Amino acid sequence: MAARHIIFSGRVQGVGFRFTAHRVAGRHQLTGYVRNVRDGTVEMLAQGPAEDIDDCIRDIQDCLAGYVREVRTVEVPPDPRYTDFRITF
Repeated sequence: MAARHIIFSGRVQGVGFRFTAHRVAGRHQLTGYVRNVRDGTVEMLAQGPAEDIDDCIRDIQDCLAGYVREVRTVEVPPDPRYTDFRITF
């Protein structure tokens, strides 16, 4: 299992981003979370097979192409606390 910490920047708050990310991550059967950050970015932890994480990121970018300006990812250790994918606040 792979895990990635992902930061999406651009106009990513107030456009349904978290709900779209939640839906897409569920389709890929990933665990983790997505949440807004005070600096205007959206943070996501995605865990699962590396290929599914890549596909999820690509699908989110496709769905929200007009809003995402940059995506930064960092490999992190998997966190067993997450057994589903959730929107956190």
